[in-house]
Order: sequence, then C-alpha cells, then structure tokens
Amino acid sequence: MREEEKKRSSQSFFKKRWVFPAMYLVSAAILITAILWYQAANNDVAQPKGNGDDQLANNEYNNPSVEVNSALENFKMPVEDQDAAVIEKQFYDYNASEEDQEAALVVYNNSYHPNRGIDITMKDNKGFDVVAAMSGTVTNVKEDSLLGNVIEIEHEKGVVTQYQSVKDFKVQVGDQVKQGDVIASAGESLYNEEAGTHVHFEIRKDNNPVNPIEFFGKSLADLDAKVKEDAEKAKANVKEDQSTGSQTSDDQSGTDQSSDKKSDDQSGQTGDQKSDDQKSGDNADQSGTDNSGSDNAGQDNGASDETQDSGN
Repeated sequence: MREEEKKRSSQSFFKKRWVFPAMYLVSAAILITAILWYQAANNDVAQPKGNGDDQLANNEYNNPSVEVNSALENFKMPVEDQDAAVIEKQFYDYNASEEDQEAALVVYNNSYHPNRGIDITMKDNKGFDVVAAMSGTVTNVKEDSLLGNVIEIEHEKGVVTQYQSVKDFKVQVGDQVKQGDVIASAGESLYNEEAGTHVHFEIRKDNNPVNPIEFFGKSLADLDAKVKEDAEKAKANVKEDQSTGSQTSDDQSGTDQSSDKKSDDQSGQTGDQKSDDQKSGDNADQSGTDNSGSDNAGQDNGASDETQDSGN
C-alpha cells in the first residue's frame, strides 16, 4: 500500500508543469558553472617575476616610439648656440622703412641686391656648426663659389630651408635629417664678403622667400596660414585699388563731360551774342544807308533849286 502511494505521489509530482523546466534550468546552471570553473583553472598562469624596470623595458621594446612629425616642430635658428648668434644682415622687407630696407641690401659687383634671407654670424667671429632648422629630406647639396656652397632641405606644405655659405658637408642628397642635426660648417662667400664667416639662411614657401625671423618658434602650419592670409590681403588691396581707379576714371569722365557741356553752353551763348551783334550791325548799316539816301535826296533837291535860280 505504501509503495503504491509513493508511486502515485511521484507520478502526481512529475505531472506538474513546472517540474521539467525547473530540472532543465538546474542542470544548465550546473553545467555552466563547471565550464567556467574549468576555464578559470586553465587561465591561472603564474605572473612573471621581475622588477618594474624590467617590465618597463619590455613595454618599450614591444611599443617602439613614433618619430615626431616635422609638421609638429617649430622652426629654430640653424645654429647650436642661439645665444651667441648675431644676425649680421636682415631680410629685405618691401613693407619696411627705408632705413631698414637700406640695411638689408647686399652690395655685390657695385650693385645693390635685396637680401632674401638672413646672414648669421657669431659674437666672437669664429666658425660654428650649421644645423637643420627643421626635420626633413636633403634635396640639394652643391658647391657654389659665388654663394659659398648650398644645402637645401625639403619639408611639408611646399616649404624648403636653404643654407648658403657653408663648407664641410655632413649630408648628401636623399638623407633624412632631424631638427638640430649638424649638416655643415659656416663658411664665406663672394656674394657677401663683408659678412665674413657666416651662414645665409632662407625659408621658402612655394619657392617664395619669407622672413625667417617671423617664423622662429612657429610651425609649418603657422607659416602656411600666414602666407595664405597675406595673399588674401594682397588680393583685397588689388581689388580696392581697381575700384578706386575705376571711380576716379568715372569722376574724371563726369568732369570732362561737364566741361564739354560748359564749353557748348559758352559756344552757344557766344554764337547768339554774335548773331545779335550782327543783326544790330545790319540794322545800323541799313539805317546808315537810309540816312545816306536822304542826304543824297537833299543834295539833289538843293542842286535843282540852284539850277532853277540860275535859269531865272
């Protein structure tokens, strides 16, 4: 009896709807727990022993530093000791005063030439190393007796730095140089003998020279923006000059037309006056003619009277 009651109770238990879903959920939970425990046991690897310096070295080895882009650099003077440097001759600025322009002229072969860069010497007048003003690629290295040899380094955004009056080349075409790398030694040139031992330094944007002093401590982006700003100002000034010239021409044309009108009015008035004078003259002549006729008639009558008196 008891066994039958147990069977009946178990059968009634399994007949309930929630029994089998609950069993499935419990089984799944047990299975998932076992899987997670197994994975955690396999991933439990001992950490490598070592001090912080070793780990830092490993990180540096696995993550090499990225080279600094020249676009993020700022222009610097092409010498190692900037405090000892002297700018012997300034850049020729067409907007500067006459005194500054005169000081920026280079005398060569009895002629005056505007300085397209700056000439740098040292306070002690001794030789010095010339360094790259900004990272870039060497595109030109040539000997030039007039300019005292030339090195050109190309940068981004159409910018080129040029180093004249140098000797003892330390680079060649195709070399990648970093800012501050020694590229040559300062020398002399026939073009500017008065400067003595110096380096002539130029910055060119799209082959147009700009004043290097304005861009020391500034980036390529700053230079590019300044050149564009100056170009826009130049265009605006040209348009303004054209507009002013056109207005002046119109005013002059109006003045000429007014003068022509005045001349025509004066001519008309003169013509009318002449016509009136001519009419007055004609009337006077006619009156004179009539008077003359009357006088002649009087004379004829007098003559007739005299003849008649003689006959009597």
